[in-house]
Amino acid sequence: MSRLFGSVRSRATLGATLVVAVALVAAGTALLLSLRANLTGEAGTRAERSAQAVASELAARTPLGKLSGLDAEDTPVQIVDEDGVLLAASEDLERISGTGTSEVTPAPTRSDEDGRDDRDGPDHRDDDRDDRDDRDDDESLEPGEIAQGASYTNGTATVDGDTEDYRFAAVEVETPDRGRLTVHAGAPLAAEHSAVGTALTAMLIGFPLLLGVVAGVTWLVTGRALRPVEGIRREMAAITASEDLRRRVPEPATHDEVARLARTTNATLAALETSVERQRRFVADASHELRSPIASLRTQLEVAAAHPELLDLDGAVEDTVRLQNLAADLLLLARLDAGERPAGTRVDLAALAREEAAGRRRVTVEAEPVEVSGSRGQLERVLANLLDNAERHARERITVTVRREGGEAVVDVADDGEGVAEADRERIFERFVRLDAARSRDDGGAGLGLAIARDVAVRHGGTLTAGAAPAGGALFELRLPLAGSDRGTARP
Repeated sequence: MSRLFGSVRSRATLGATLVVAVALVAAGTALLLSLRANLTGEAGTRAERSAQAVASELAARTPLGKLSGLDAEDTPVQIVDEDGVLLAASEDLERISGTGTSEVTPAPTRSDEDGRDDRDGPDHRDDDRDDRDDRDDDESLEPGEIAQGASYTNGTATVDGDTEDYRFAAVEVETPDRGRLTVHAGAPLAAEHSAVGTALTAMLIGFPLLLGVVAGVTWLVTGRALRPVEGIRREMAAITASEDLRRRVPEPATHDEVARLARTTNATLAALETSVERQRRFVADASHELRSPIASLRTQLEVAAAHPELLDLDGAVEDTVRLQNLAADLLLLARLDAGERPAGTRVDLAALAREEAAGRRRVTVEAEPVEVSGSRGQLERVLANLLDNAERHARERITVTVRREGGEAVVDVADDGEGVAEADRERIFERFVRLDAARSRDDGGAGLGLAIARDVAVRHGGTLTAGAAPAGGALFELRLPLAGSDRGTARP
């Protein structure tokens, strides 16, 4: 079962079918109840009209034997007195239930010459009138008056051998000669039963067909909507198997969520390809940079082992220092690539700039106190790398300026060297990149200083850019958010 409904398509189809089924059942039940109530109400209205007609004849002193309402074939009628004694009933009525009495044969009465029934002799009407005067009725009626409204019940009646369900209405009438009588008249519920049965049969046949249509349409629509997702999944599986990050998933020509998913997936693949390619270049460049000093150091050690008098101790120490610095740079880059967040301590850039400039010739510092939040060690590394780069290219003078500009701290490192061509002002921040004027390993380093400086700046929520200095040399501008500002957090 879990595998049967394990797909989104199956769950969507099942969910839509269940929702429609519940809605149809609720609507069908409400329709049947409303239909039944309306038809039952109509039957009650017909029964009340029949009872009112008989009550009108009784109020007009029509003898019981001449009541026209007793001859109706489809409307059984009973007339009972206030003691519940049956006085008259429809001629063809054989059995009845649901009214005031189940009797269908009136009690025997004496009829006078005028056709009136006399149950207790000539003083019967006077005795009844005295009884009515002493009775405290809920509704006081004048002789010949019919009570407003009727009470309704459901029951059955057998008329001329046919038994059916009926809706009965009871109407009270105050007669001048017989006291208060109650007329029970019924209307058949066959039409109500037939209509409800027909509607129920139609629902039992139509609802499953409609649910089948809903399920089929939902299955087809969801399948068509999810077809691009399956294409994306297959392509991603192929990319994973082939490890070819140059491939891309198909993008449907729509503007829905699936199309946005495909575009986002392709953007992720492009970023992953760039990252992997950058990592490969980094490993290759690091291997190349490490091979030269290691080979040089090994050569010197082998020569020293064979000819101790030829040992170039200074060269060996220099190569060892270069290896140590390169290893430290590679380790810092690895930590930065891994997403290491700088510590959130306050650092005074003015004091830090003066400390880094101390002991360096040709460096002038013009700084005002400006605090940022971050790692003191990493920010020291940024300033040191910028000053080292400036010293390699400056002729006579290096200027460090620290100032506040809006919500940012700005550090400018300018020299009076040859400067950086505009086409190279972004390329110099790539790893292991040396410009032609600084390609010497002895003078230009490994080409990681500026790359490390920019990565640290970005991790601190800032920027590092290269431009032209007023003196004609290079100008490196470091911008960092001030301590306590909204941007004063490290970015990944």
